[in-house]
Amino acid sequence: MDRKDEIIGLQQEIMQNLFSTSMRKIGTDLWGQPKMEEKAKGEEKKAPAPAEKEEEAPEKIEDLREELHQYIGLSVIKEEVDRLINWIEICKARKAHDLPTPDLSLHMVFSGNPGTGKTMIARLMARIYKSLGVLSKGHLVEVDRSQLVAGYVGQTAIKTQEVVEKAKGGVLFIDEAYPLTNRGGMDYGQEAVDTLLKAMEDHREDLVVIVAGYIELMEEFIHSNPGLESRFNRFLHFPDYSIAEMKDIFKMRCEGSGYSLSEDAWDTLTEILEKESQDMKGFGNARGVRNLFEKAIAAQADRLAESSEPLTKESLMALVKEDLLSAVETK
Repeated sequence: MDRKDEIIGLQQEIMQNLFSTSMRKIGTDLWGQPKMEEKAKGEEKKAPAPAEKEEEAPEKIEDLREELHQYIGLSVIKEEVDRLINWIEICKARKAHDLPTPDLSLHMVFSGNPGTGKTMIARLMARIYKSLGVLSKGHLVEVDRSQLVAGYVGQTAIKTQEVVEKAKGGVLFIDEAYPLTNRGGMDYGQEAVDTLLKAMEDHREDLVVIVAGYIELMEEFIHSNPGLESRFNRFLHFPDYSIAEMKDIFKMRCEGSGYSLSEDAWDTLTEILEKESQDMKGFGNARGVRNLFEKAIAAQADRLAESSEPLTKESLMALVKEDLLSAVETK
């Protein structure tokens, strides 16, 4: 084993030990699997065979609210989700007292640039809906156009229906949904939309659909079809992360994986994020921060492999200015 292999092995050991205790508390699309998925992954060896597996009890809504408010940034989204939870709870209370309640239209439109947390919140919404008794399973099925549309007449409806069947009891999350309606000509995207609208009506008691993408394109998508307009009336816009929030995200990545930034590296990180965020669509917000972090620890491994200094726990954990600059140069 050469020195670089040794460094990588030690890095992985530190990361594995710390990741399981730190990051489990902050489940995210920003950095990996959410809290409940981490738990399920750790317990899968103990789980009974599928035929014998009992359905998991709904999580407490208080716990889900707490998890929501642990996320970095997303203040507007947190407020909207809190309002939605309150509204559903009041509707349930009115129904319990035989008072009239409005129809619960829970389908949603998420708009925003890449890496702003749309998939993370969609996954959390599925769990919230289960906790509130809106959905029976609370899982998320994520698809894009290619998983809904086929190349021949009639096949798209079948393909879309198969996806709907998998999503029943949970949330169907359609990322970059707008290509379903803007291709024109002999495209079969409209067939997928028609099938989807019918499924939303047929399974309205146990299926929620969330569509996501860039704000301008999502507005065009929703307004392209009266059926879409009537079913999607909840719009959540995910703003780009601020520089301070992205620094907090990077810090959380470090702490969760057993790394720390040197003092001068923090200034360099700020400069890098200010420059990269000028093209937030290209950088990818939190996704860009994650990529920067992963490139930085790879650069650190190269730096340590070339050094003659002995490896210590401190040196394995330290990310310095040079590592960040090397990460930016890596394409």
